[in-house]
Amino acid sequence: MTVSGPARTPSLWSRAAVLTAVCLTVSCPAAPASAHGDDGHAPGRTVIGGATLARPGVHVLPKSGSPALPAGLSALSWLVADARTGQVLAAKDAHRALPPASTLKTLFAVTVLPRFAQETTHTVTEDELSGIGAGSSRVGVQAGQTYTVADLWRGVFLSSGNDAVHVLARMNGSVPLTVSQMQAKARMLGADDTEVVSPDGYDAPGQVSSAYDLTLFARAGLATPYFAGYTSTATAMFPGGTDSRGREVPPFQIQNTNRLLTGADGVGTYPGIIGVKNGYTTNAGNTLIAAAQRGDRTLIATVMNPQSGVAQAVYKEARALLDWGFEAAGVNGSVGTLNTVTRAVPASAPRRPAAAALAPVMTTAPAAESATDWNGWAWSGAAGALVAAAAGTVFARRRYLRSR
Repeated sequence: MTVSGPARTPSLWSRAAVLTAVCLTVSCPAAPASAHGDDGHAPGRTVIGGATLARPGVHVLPKSGSPALPAGLSALSWLVADARTGQVLAAKDAHRALPPASTLKTLFAVTVLPRFAQETTHTVTEDELSGIGAGSSRVGVQAGQTYTVADLWRGVFLSSGNDAVHVLARMNGSVPLTVSQMQAKARMLGADDTEVVSPDGYDAPGQVSSAYDLTLFARAGLATPYFAGYTSTATAMFPGGTDSRGREVPPFQIQNTNRLLTGADGVGTYPGIIGVKNGYTTNAGNTLIAAAQRGDRTLIATVMNPQSGVAQAVYKEARALLDWGFEAAGVNGSVGTLNTVTRAVPASAPRRPAAAALAPVMTTAPAAESATDWNGWAWSGAAGALVAAAAGTVFARRRYLRSR
């Protein structure tokens, strides 16, 4: 273990001036001064959340009175962080790329949830239920049946229903379009470990995420309307329909598959639990994002693929990390952050994060750490160019006046 230490839209010119001031006071992308950055990585290597988290192993920064990390943590990767401040309290292999299973539905929700009013109704077609992976978890969406958008989201969050995901994705335009938007949202949030192939998290070649990225998705979701309400719902009624013989099927109860929320299978309900999402596939093993609140502090613990073989290990390890986190928060130092994206950009090949297809999700981070509300990086190039042009014009004008 490594111990480590609606307002009026501003004019283009005012945006440029503000961005210039921000870049003078807040970390902005820049070419490194030497062949290697301070963290030892080669130029061009993206460092997300801080250099410590880019390194393998377990990282924690104890101080006097700090509790010891829980024993028996067997997950391939895990992370525990403060949702409000963005402080990462401890992590193991935070950026290790692993199959995420249904925890990727958090990114799906962050991307698609704001796009439809929850009371909107939709009649499902056969085509919308095509292309769902064999053996997928389903809530029981039926073609020809009319559902509200809220019904479908309960199917996503409680039953982890891939059928509900596919219907919502088709409502959003198409599955490929939704995948593309999810990828853009991931990049905008700084989740560079994530590669999206299927919107439901079903095993697919090349589909990966990380404990760091999944925590980012959960944090972004918890700061948006409806997300926390769905993730914290233990049971709900789901519309019925007709069976294969044409008989009427009454509404039925569905239960959240997150055992820390329901207490099922002997796991026990975690005090203050909010959600967020669990998952399982053959390749991913068990995965879990768990958020809980005590007083004014909300913690998120993400656990990916425990190896101990202990029954319900993913819930036990998440519980242990949350318990530890609530004791360590305010005492331990930070080993990283969820707030900033620091990119090492080669001077010979400057690059800028791709412009996101969707508007930024506001988080609970301090205002200074969410620098703009107008697709910041998309404006940064234009603003910088305008500032440079303005400065050049003023300089040339002064030289001209002096020469007269």
